[in-house]
Amino acid sequence: MLNEFKEFIARGNVMDLAVGVIIGAAFTKIVTSVVDDLVMPIVGAITGGGFDFSNYFLPLSANVTAPTLAAARQQGAVFAYGSFITVLINFMILAWIIFLLVKAVNRIRASVEREKAPEPAAPPPEDVRLLSEIRDILKQRA
Repeated sequence: MLNEFKEFIARGNVMDLAVGVIIGAAFTKIVTSVVDDLVMPIVGAITGGGFDFSNYFLPLSANVTAPTLAAARQQGAVFAYGSFITVLINFMILAWIIFLLVKAVNRIRASVEREKAPEPAAPPPEDVRLLSEIRDILKQRA
């Protein structure tokens, strides 16, 4: 059973998947930083400054009176739509970046395939062409 496990792990697909998951986790942190540190301050500046989605919520209980989301969650149930908006922005940026990466990879693949494409066959030499014509004429007479 240990040998089967070694064979399973040694396959390229498993290793590729592991690398993809690790890179994906790191990439998520990068996108979160881009949204939190670059995009949201610009959105805040455009909308009048100090705009922060993270504390936008609707209380679902009469017990919730806190002004911040963290404190409100301790008091009771809340509908935290601000957090959802932030996650949605993160997703849209991540999806856009992945789209651009896939587009670039497809462009590179297409150029590599064009380079690999076989060149059209060179026309036959003149004597071979003439002999072929003579052969075709003789076939027509027979």
